[in-house]
Amino acid sequence: MTNNASPKKLTFMSIFFLGINGVIGSGAFLLPQTIYKYMDLMSVFVTICAAITVSMVALCYADLSSRFTGSGAAWLYSYNAFGRFMGYELGIFTWFLGCCTYAAEIVALLTTLKSFLPIYNNQVVYFVTAYGLIVLFSIINFFGRSLVKAVDNISSAAKIITIIFFIIVGAFFIHMLNFQPVIPKVATTSVGSYFKNFGAAFSVVFYMFTGFSFIPIAAKQMNNPEKNIPRVLIAVMITVTILYSLMMLVAIGILGSKMVNYSTPIAAAFQKAVGEWGYVLIIAGMLISIFGVAFASSFNTPALIASLSSEHSMLPAWMGKKNKHDAPWVGILICAVITGILVTQSYLFLVSCIVLASFVQYVPSIIAVIKFKHTNEFPNHGFKLPGGYIIPVLALLISFYMVTNFTWKTLLVGIGVGILAAVLYFFIKKDENEEKKHQSYLEQMRNKPTNS
Repeated sequence: MTNNASPKKLTFMSIFFLGINGVIGSGAFLLPQTIYKYMDLMSVFVTICAAITVSMVALCYADLSSRFTGSGAAWLYSYNAFGRFMGYELGIFTWFLGCCTYAAEIVALLTTLKSFLPIYNNQVVYFVTAYGLIVLFSIINFFGRSLVKAVDNISSAAKIITIIFFIIVGAFFIHMLNFQPVIPKVATTSVGSYFKNFGAAFSVVFYMFTGFSFIPIAAKQMNNPEKNIPRVLIAVMITVTILYSLMMLVAIGILGSKMVNYSTPIAAAFQKAVGEWGYVLIIAGMLISIFGVAFASSFNTPALIASLSSEHSMLPAWMGKKNKHDAPWVGILICAVITGILVTQSYLFLVSCIVLASFVQYVPSIIAVIKFKHTNEFPNHGFKLPGGYIIPVLALLISFYMVTNFTWKTLLVGIGVGILAAVLYFFIKKDENEEKKHQSYLEQMRNKPTNS
């Protein structure tokens, strides 16, 4: 007897924890130092400002995810709003974002190791380990996804437990003198210097929230995605904002101005609070967490290439080739090469590339919301963005503000990726059947009655 039961769909809580794991990465443990360096006691204020900004973008995603049941998120929304080419470009930038995340997590792992193993200051040891990890992840991925779920669950648990334990225990070791003076030095500088520092810190904090955009990518695997994804997006942003703000407050309360001296500030703060065992505990949690995110990125990023190639005909067919273990081996090799190039860069540069790639996704998605509100195409199901055009317009203005904080090096990388993708597009043969299938899907979504 054949078993025709469909695979079990992800529930609200499953999507929620996947979202938390996707948003909270290495930045939570490594970037408080950089944020404090720019904004000292106003670090929590910048964190909340960035959270409000990203939440407006997340609300736009919530609106869009209630209109579509398909997987893909930003590139799918742009495909439906502006056509195949825009969807293709967004797909490439989503893949590039995955490569940057993969590289950034490996660099973060080595930065953490460097903080207590001086041997990693040796460039040969550093890069042998970096490339060794890329090779290791690639080999594992050649044999399918059997280990991915286990590693992802372990890293998620390690991350959440480490953060909550740090906040609860660390709160008992806060020194109120570390919050003096009430008006921090950065607020007394010139207006130009203040906004320069604010912009630099804002971009760093912005990065710490960018993972939310990956939540709708696997919509087809989720139960009732049109209703659950918007709710999860809102719940994840609120939860992460609270955790980040409390982590920053506790770290400042323990270390004060000395926070700028540590590459692993959260571990250093806990070491000062409870002793050496606290440092070891946080470092262990960090390493497991960062390793897990890097491993997940090494799996998910090649899978995106395969999807764009074999499912949507947006890349050459050979890019979607899989082996007998159903692993996209061509995508794995391509991602390994690109990531191998990117790990030669600094962690903060990779962070800026991730923010840029996110920006490229956000702007078309926000404009898509405005377009659909104006044309009444693709009705909402389960969630509707309140306030008319106010939230998308504000999100769009603040997203454009991000451009002023990018260096020329980062902008040139983004322009280069966009141009190379555009050139490749005109050499890709279009699949007429795929186009017809997609047009049929669009008609179905346009005519679907609103049930909200």
